[in-house]
Amino acid sequence: MNRTTLSLIAGATALAAVTGFAAVSAPDPEAAGQRTGAAATLPVERTGLLCPRPSTSDLAETTYTSFTPVTEGADGKGTAVLRSAAQQSAPDENEDAEGEDEKDGETTEKGDKDAAKDDKADRPVLQLKEPGKPVSAEADGADAPALVGTADGRFASGWTAQQTTEVAAGTGRGLQGVACSAADTQFWFPGASTDDSRTDYIHLTNPDDSAAVVDIELYGKDGELETTVGEGITVKPRSAEPVLLSTLTAEKQTDVTVHVVVRSGRVGAAVQALDDETGGDWLPASADPSGRLVLPGIPKDAKAVRLVAFTPGDADVDLKVRLAAPSGLITPAGNETLHLKGGMTAAFDLGELTRGEAGSLVLTAPDGSVPVVAAVRVLRGEEGKQESAFIPAARPIETRATALDNTAKGTTLSVTAPEGGAEIKVTASAGTEGGTPQTKTYSIKSGTTQDIEAPVPAGLKGGYALTVETRSGGPVYASRTLASTEGGVPYFTVQPLPDDRGMVAVPDASEDLSVLQR
Repeated sequence: MNRTTLSLIAGATALAAVTGFAAVSAPDPEAAGQRTGAAATLPVERTGLLCPRPSTSDLAETTYTSFTPVTEGADGKGTAVLRSAAQQSAPDENEDAEGEDEKDGETTEKGDKDAAKDDKADRPVLQLKEPGKPVSAEADGADAPALVGTADGRFASGWTAQQTTEVAAGTGRGLQGVACSAADTQFWFPGASTDDSRTDYIHLTNPDDSAAVVDIELYGKDGELETTVGEGITVKPRSAEPVLLSTLTAEKQTDVTVHVVVRSGRVGAAVQALDDETGGDWLPASADPSGRLVLPGIPKDAKAVRLVAFTPGDADVDLKVRLAAPSGLITPAGNETLHLKGGMTAAFDLGELTRGEAGSLVLTAPDGSVPVVAAVRVLRGEEGKQESAFIPAARPIETRATALDNTAKGTTLSVTAPEGGAEIKVTASAGTEGGTPQTKTYSIKSGTTQDIEAPVPAGLKGGYALTVETRSGGPVYASRTLASTEGGVPYFTVQPLPDDRGMVAVPDASEDLSVLQR
């Protein structure tokens, strides 16, 4: 292939094509503070997020939160808007859009109602006013929608959204939380189930103007499960589609790995795992298959930890298991190594793994040669009053990450540096209804996990954001736990903090960008 030197604008266009839902614009070298001829690290100027439908329960109460941290060098203008996916769907072709009487041209009563309906549909569910201050909205019952949103200009770099749902009773009762995510073309979900005691949905959200076509593969303890309607699932433009996993196969299995592959287009995807006895939560996608995985922030009072792992392909692997505790890396007794057969889902009960201390699992394949995906299901509480949550293998925080909807009491920020010591800065934003931001720095020792005493905004009113920035060392992994107690049941939800990908390195016009050609 001929090597071609692209212009800076062409390079930015190529980056936008590669990243799909994020884009940068050509910078002014002086404004960016970068010398000509060197790569500039610049704020992303356009990005998108997708939030799945929160619940099918009439007893659900959902809080949506949106936030962008203050970013040096970001554009002075911009917007960040989340709207209902259903509201953005194409109108019915048979609907009279004009709503006018054919005889005299006056607006009919139907036209008035349609106009009011359209006006309501155009209103965003959430819209940011300024960086550094979160906004929230509430929705009750099963009508809370899936959301599709975009941010540009000063709101794009580090834009984060979260939904937190409390379900008072019934299947899945408890606290359920998930960070809204970007669209992609492939996802892995170890830890799902088709068992009769579970009601697991894979939620697919399509942000684009054309339909997406998706294949769903299921892998159990003996390999791939036979599915009836898992191939060629169509997700309509700008819409959300929940798919009940147990309807895809006749096989009932406790531990299943779900693989979502998008044939055409792109989607957001997350599994909602609901249990008859132990509540439920969202299972986000695992980090990409790798020979080294970190599952951060297992609660110190976990009563049971169940690891579910899967290796694609035919190769078997013996995973080395270690726990990053406050004192360093230790090997759990009786679980030094775990054997995985290629193409088969394996589950391991690790019991009360953390034993009253903060902890993160570190899984390693010999020489990192065999890629693996993994997640843990965690139970808290006593028998008969237990609640469950999931922690998938996470991606490291390369620069910055944010957790939303925090409370002054009930928030735990867990940070681990499994390979080398690190220094981090944590900023508590203003509250949704008032408060002054606070910042603290922390040192995380190599091989340890620490539940840090995160800062709280002075004069806090409402919920707030916690932004973690790496200052040195690493890599760093983190998760946030929200917890409360209702009727003696310890409600909780855990979200790993992935890097917000708010900054991107843009080569100068004089640099060779042929690597971006495909």
